Amino acid sequence: MESDLGRIRSIADFQFGKGVGVRLFPENVEIVYSKATGRIRYLNLNGKRLATLRPTNGLLSLSITAARLIAEKADSAKCFVAVQKDVLKFVADGGDVFAAHVVKSDKAIRAKDEVIIVDEDKHVLAVGRALLSSSEMKAFKTGVAVKVRHGRAKKS
Repeated sequence: MESDLGRIRSIADFQFGKGVGVRLFPENVEIVYSKATGRIRYLNLNGKRLATLRPTNGLLSLSITAARLIAEKADSAKCFVAVQKDVLKFVADGGDVFAAHVVKSDKAIRAKDEVIIVDEDKHVLAVGRALLSSSEMKAFKTGVAVKVRHGRAKKS
């Protein structure tokens, strides 16, 4: 289990920024393995799902709980997309983020990256997958920038 925890932390550091893995996955994190394959599938903390390890690419899909933990200590995280105030409720309810509504995005974001959508005060609204890179989010005036998977108003 120790090597699995180290592996998960390394994936989180690669995906979200150095140091995120240790803060997101403490020693008491529960690792749930797939019954069919025996591989790591889910990561839970105190009965709440933090993340899912995607078997297709070996990267993490975050829950709202994990996004909040990352946002609390976001000094090195590189996965945030801030949106305009007039779309906060729409995004929190699970609506996709359009390029025209992106106020700021971390420069390291690439298409298909897992991202955390926040308001301008860094309050978590949703989690999802970027469809555009950071520079494209700023340059484009139309189209979906982030496909939202979980809004904070929905159960995570």
